[in-house]
Amino acid sequence: MKKRFLCILLTAVMTCALLAGCGSSSDTADLPAVTLNEVAHSIFYAPQYVAIELGYFEEEGIQVELVTGFGAADSTIF
Repeated sequence: MKKRFLCILLTAVMTCALLAGCGSSSDTADLPAVTLNEVAHSIFYAPQYVAIELGYFEEEGIQVELVTGFGAADSTIF
């Protein structure tokens, strides 16, 4: 009984701590900008494209700029 109560209590505390750290900002100017370089457009990046289009990164406080490098030699961004 003590173990079960302790597990429930610990789960509740961790959930509260995680939710307290989550915040949302409607102003995209304050978001940190991240440039994401992909080698080529591919179906393997589909979850990433969906997350960008649906605004999941903005919800988490990240502004994503997607660029295509077309290989290792051309992927350096200055």
